[in-house]
Amino acid sequence: MADENKPEDLSDNNQNPDAPENQDTGSAIGGYDVDLPIEQELAESYLTYAMSTIVDRALPDVRDGLKPSQRRILVAMNDLNLTPGRKHSKCAGIVGETMKKYHPHGDGAIYPTLVNMGQEWKTRGLLIDKQGNFGSIDPDPPAAMRYTEARLHRHAVEMLEDLKLDTVDWQPNFDEQYDEPRVLPAKFPNLLVNGSTGIAVGMASSMPPHNLSEICDGIIAYIENHDITLQELLQIIPGPDFPTGGIICGRAGIAQAYATGRGRVTVRAKIHHEEKKNGRDVLVVTEIPYQVSKNNGIVDKIVQLRKNDKLTDIANIVDESSNRGGMRVVIDLKRGGDPHTVENQLYQMTPLQSTFSIINIALVRGRPETLGLKQLISLFVEHRIVVIRRRTAYRLRQAQQEAHRIEGLIYAVCDIDEVIKLIRSSRTRDEAIEKLMLRGFRIPTDHPAAPTIPDRFLSQSADNDVILTKVQAEAIGRLQLIQLVGLEIETLVKNYSKLLEQIEDYEDILGSHTRVLSIVKDDTLELKNKYGDIRRTEIQEGEVGELDLAALTPVEQVVVTITHAGYVKRLPVEQYKQQGRGGKGVIGAKSKDDDFSEQVFVASTHDDLLCFTNTGRVFKIKVFEIPEAPRTTRGRAIINMLNLQPNERIREFMPISDFEKSEDFLLFATKLGRVKRTALKEYRNVHSGGLIAVNLRDGDSLIGVTWTSGEDHVLLGTQNGMSIRFNENDARLMGRTASGVKGIDLKSGDEVVGLIKVPKDCEAELLTVTENGYGKRTDTSEYLVQAADGPKPQGRGGKGRRDIVVNARNGNVVSLQLVSEEDDLMLITREGMIVRINAGTIRKTARNTQGVRVVNVKADDQLISIARIAESDEDDADDTDSTESTAE
Repeated sequence: MADENKPEDLSDNNQNPDAPENQDTGSAIGGYDVDLPIEQELAESYLTYAMSTIVDRALPDVRDGLKPSQRRILVAMNDLNLTPGRKHSKCAGIVGETMKKYHPHGDGAIYPTLVNMGQEWKTRGLLIDKQGNFGSIDPDPPAAMRYTEARLHRHAVEMLEDLKLDTVDWQPNFDEQYDEPRVLPAKFPNLLVNGSTGIAVGMASSMPPHNLSEICDGIIAYIENHDITLQELLQIIPGPDFPTGGIICGRAGIAQAYATGRGRVTVRAKIHHEEKKNGRDVLVVTEIPYQVSKNNGIVDKIVQLRKNDKLTDIANIVDESSNRGGMRVVIDLKRGGDPHTVENQLYQMTPLQSTFSIINIALVRGRPETLGLKQLISLFVEHRIVVIRRRTAYRLRQAQQEAHRIEGLIYAVCDIDEVIKLIRSSRTRDEAIEKLMLRGFRIPTDHPAAPTIPDRFLSQSADNDVILTKVQAEAIGRLQLIQLVGLEIETLVKNYSKLLEQIEDYEDILGSHTRVLSIVKDDTLELKNKYGDIRRTEIQEGEVGELDLAALTPVEQVVVTITHAGYVKRLPVEQYKQQGRGGKGVIGAKSKDDDFSEQVFVASTHDDLLCFTNTGRVFKIKVFEIPEAPRTTRGRAIINMLNLQPNERIREFMPISDFEKSEDFLLFATKLGRVKRTALKEYRNVHSGGLIAVNLRDGDSLIGVTWTSGEDHVLLGTQNGMSIRFNENDARLMGRTASGVKGIDLKSGDEVVGLIKVPKDCEAELLTVTENGYGKRTDTSEYLVQAADGPKPQGRGGKGRRDIVVNARNGNVVSLQLVSEEDDLMLITREGMIVRINAGTIRKTARNTQGVRVVNVKADDQLISIARIAESDEDDADDTDSTESTAE
């Protein structure tokens, strides 16, 4: 008999067949020892830990842009119904709910995550609507969670919309008592707008925030053209838009990051110069780089450098920031200190200039991937397509089930006496349900309610009796007595017809990829209209030794079109096929009723476009910055590309290829009759924030700008019908910031409404129109003064001569244009009426006449403007030499 205390002898049959030969087997019953290299064991264990950290903690999902902790907080707040219309709730309760149901990692991990989603200097599109002390950019820490309160922000509500409509997959929570979503439906493009920062094991993610309006435009552009290029996307989404503003220096890092998923951008603070009453210069910091603290990062560093005598021109630094006034850090300079030098020193030695590393790593189907801009947009659109299809399928199922239930009710109500008799004859509810399911139902064509019932329910033959399902029978069993009245059939039929329409619509959506994309596009446009705002971060060209976008843009000739409403686009010249003389041409843009092409020119992609505004400022953009758009579209509103102030409008667009031409000048005219002539080269250095083109006096505004060659005449027209024509050289050359000299002596209440350049030997005619719809064409030679030695212009600054009679019939002059008989014109009234006429149909008369009726204007309306239609709106763009700016 074997000894029970003796260990069992392990035979070969008991050993692990996969164990290596000659291994030492253990003495434990049923077990064995396996020798493994320690490198292998560490690698396997570390890889398991690393993947757990990557997937479950540090990296965001590309679909909703959230890490698990962020997603669980939002879901917990949604469970608590903390929507924007509800009262704020204690953060301690939110943290407790999150920890209890979804995230068992302690409040030390949950509360800081909650706070970060509600700090406006960290998050471009807030997800948490905070109340209480959530810290500051100084940086001050937030108050304890027992003191602060929060609720979901509207952006977060968009993230959670349709969560209960089977739009995403769910999984059990940590203790399998609740289910949590694997991802949110995310109508709001959170990852693209807010970015993400996280350090995993062996990798890190650093994704920048962007402007919501630009991201929405980029998504729409991708939906409309899946083959959109990165270059085209860069025209729509020029770069990151940090919540703290600042200035991004150069575009090379942006282009590299958007193309490869990795790049570096240099971000500077916004600093401007001021002068105190005592004459001392100060530097004022109003915006700082992203993720840089104001006090610990900037103020303390400047104080330290000043103490170490590295910033010797700084006398003092004062933080004047406030919740109302925003950020304002004032740096006082010593007497004689050069503000520009000190500013550059601050950029070099302090975090006022910092580098933001872009590392676009996110989870794609559970795996970390490095993504470019187009990939990020594409994956978000794919997610929204899945969500919309699943939502529609869910609604279809619900509608089909409801329609199925109502079908049974219609049969029952039409045969209600038999149904009541059958139910009363049953002893139990289950027996009644079973009898209903066994009985055949039909509605004869002579039934009193037949005219209101769809034909598919009507039948005369018993062979076509309908057998109710259990769902329908139970629905009949739940009918209340009051619902058995005759009118209930009309309500049932109405609801049934409505459900059929919904079912048909849902099936159409599921069967049409185009409709699904249209819904994604509409949702995106709705987001832009509801939450879109202006860009905060400025992007400068070619700063700090970086390459700019021009280095990535090939030099080519393009056709630039600008509409009357201020929409601009460019298109390669090759898109316009050459035609013979007399051809019909191609459509340059499908203009809307209230818009038309007003200016067309051919330029190089590396040329500049000067934009002069009514406030006397000038902006400069590169032609390659103008978005390339199909020939039949209007393009993009140029006001979205410039940093315009409220009520600031563009008066003149001017393409420039060379600022150094000595024979080119710019002549400005203002409403109060002043003119200024300045060399074109004075405007070669215009920064993105705009530059003063002409200093305007109080109450004055810029009404026009024209280039001159040094041998041209200038004609000014006033609203009271006066005009003056003088030689441009009568206005001496002045500096860029000069306010100009008197161009015409205006009577009280009069103002200049038109500036016309009259070239030497001009054969065109001057068209003048008044607010009541009258006007005339007049030879420009009539505006010369007859002298003994021949016609000559007047002298600058005179009262001028009568151009058109201004009286009760005509009203005031509103506009002047240099035209020929072949030109087409658009006449625009205050009430929005637009009339197109040919200039040749307007009678040609002498100066100092009343003119003729040009357009019928209603008694309560007035003509406000005329504009010449650009030729390439109907003619071939290869004939645009006549419209190409001679400033080139």
